[in-house]
Formats: sequence, structure tokens, C-alpha cells
Amino acid sequence: MLVMGILNITPDSFADGGRYNSFETAVQRAHEMITEGVDIIDIGGESTRPGADRVSEEEEQSRVIPVISELANTGVRISIDTMRASTARAAVAAGATLINDVSGGLADPEMLQTAAALKVPYIAMHWRGQSKDMNSLANYENVVREVISELQERISAAHDAGVTKENLIIDPGLGFAKDAHHNWEIIDHVGDLVSLGYPLLIGGSRKRFLGGDSPDGREAASIELTKRLSTSGIWGVRVHSVKPHKEALMV
Repeated sequence: MLVMGILNITPDSFADGGRYNSFETAVQRAHEMITEGVDIIDIGGESTRPGADRVSEEEEQSRVIPVISELANTGVRISIDTMRASTARAAVAAGATLINDVSGGLADPEMLQTAAALKVPYIAMHWRGQSKDMNSLANYENVVREVISELQERISAAHDAGVTKENLIIDPGLGFAKDAHHNWEIIDHVGDLVSLGYPLLIGGSRKRFLGGDSPDGREAASIELTKRLSTSGIWGVRVHSVKPHKEALMV
């Protein structure tokens, strides 16, 4: 199971906004993750926390492209966390080797064809709407069945656009248009998602459903979640800290 390290170059991300919001601090944090054995660094320049405002295309790219270019020769795999096809193109040109799109191609009609043309792995997350609206969209009769059905729609759309099965990864989107009990229901039935036959990424790190008074206070629970998922057959976990999760998987 892979460990994807989160690098938010933003002032407003829910768990670490502002900590690495400069070229120097972001590059330093990336090298720390490399030392700790990270498998993939996921670099994003736009917060997708509930209620977050979108930033311009220019602002997003000014945050991430210089850092990706700086890290391109380190040998570590770099993922670009973006909903914009233009940012994905610029990031891959700078050295990124994966695209992580929390909208699963719904936010930008050019994204799926762009991912297909770039021929890099594409992560399609379950998504129902922008951050401003996501909390109001957490309405399900059967969350596992509905998330699977909506992911299957994105899988079909990706394949229709030319994304190959070998390059498609899926993510149920914990915390995105989902309440705490929805997230736990998905975790309890993660095997149903694995059985779809695509690599599965889980991103639950430091999210509110884990409890605790603050994101940092949820770190122990995040590590326990990684332990729980370690035998589930998923492809990877997306986490804020690398070393303790790598150690948990080794144990």
C-alpha cells in the first residue's frame, strides 16, 4: 500500500493551511517527506475544504508549478491536486506524473480528455459539488451504493474520453459531501469499492469524522485508520504526515 504525502501550498487548507505557503517551506517539506520514504507527493494550490473559495487559475499555478519544477529531478513521484485541465497540463510539463482531480472530471469539461492525452495516471474522486455547496449535498439513502454508482459513471466517462484502465485510480471522497456516519459506512464497506477492480485511494487524514478538537489532534486516529486499511487491498492512503504511516504499514 502506497503512502501519498499531502503538500498544500495554500493559506487556507483545513489541516495545514499556511504552513507550507511559500516556495522555500514547500520544498523543504517535500524533502522531509522524501527522507521519510514517501511514495508520492500530492501538491495542491487550491483548498477544497468545506466552504473554501476558489482561487484563480493564475494563482493556483503560481503556487504549484515552481515547486514541481524544483522537485522534478529528485526521483519522487509527484501528483498534481487540481480540478483544472490547464493546471494539470502545466504540472505534467513541469514534472508531475499523476493527476489527482477531486471532482472526477466534473469541474472542468476538458479534464478527462486532457488526462487521456497526457497518458499519466488519473485519480477520479467521488464529488457532488464545489466546496461552497458540498455540505448541503450530503444526502443519501444508501451511501455505499450511491457512491459506487456515481463513481462508475465517472469511470465510464473517463474511459469514453480515452483514459485507459491501467491509468485510472478511484477515490470515494471521504468528507466531500458526506457526514461522519457516511464516511464510516464507506470505510466499513471499503471492500465493495476495491471489488470494482480499480486501484483505490483513501484520504481520511485528520478529517473531522475522526474526532478530536483540531486537525493535529486527529493524527493518532489517522494512523489507526491507515492500520485498519492496511489489509483491505486498497492502493494507497493520502496523509499529512509520512513517517508514522510508513512505520504503521511496516509493522
